[in-house]
Amino acid sequence: MSNVTARTVPAEASSRGLVDISSLVLLAILLAAGFILNMTTGNALAMTGIKPQFIIAAYALAIVLTRANLAQAIIYGLISAAVIQFTTSIPGLNFLTEAAGALTMAVLVKSGIGGTKVNPLIAAFVTTLVSGALFAIAGTLMAGFGLEAALPKVPLVLGTAIFNAIVVQALFFPLAKVLQK
Repeated sequence: MSNVTARTVPAEASSRGLVDISSLVLLAILLAAGFILNMTTGNALAMTGIKPQFIIAAYALAIVLTRANLAQAIIYGLISAAVIQFTTSIPGLNFLTEAAGALTMAVLVKSGIGGTKVNPLIAAFVTTLVSGALFAIAGTLMAGFGLEAALPKVPLVLGTAIFNAIVVQALFFPLAKVLQK
């Protein structure tokens, strides 16, 4: 019999690089859930005047749970934007809006605004506002309309921001407990 030992890879080896594998797996799971929820619940709730963006909630949760730095947050935002391309009304625009939203989330999480108990709520609200406002303004301008044409979209963006903030806050503590973070 040969004396063969199993090869072990220390945890640090999987964490080298810009984004570690476990963070990408978490993001992928959250984005998959967000995509399905956007296609089902999101479309059903759109009749109420609120169009939840579960993809934004997904990357916001990934950022707060992994405590992503700015570069990692941009990667999360760009990956999320790639997923959104399947359902967006203006292809390509989400690469800008989700990168900006993800950066906003990372900055707010790192700043600790509101403390750890309400930071996910506040940060997700502001993140969704940034992403939604940029999408509404840029989309309106790209369509050839004046900036004032974006004003009717304000209630939709605010409603979505409130909804996303509640979703992120509600999911933060159970997910953090499961992930032991």
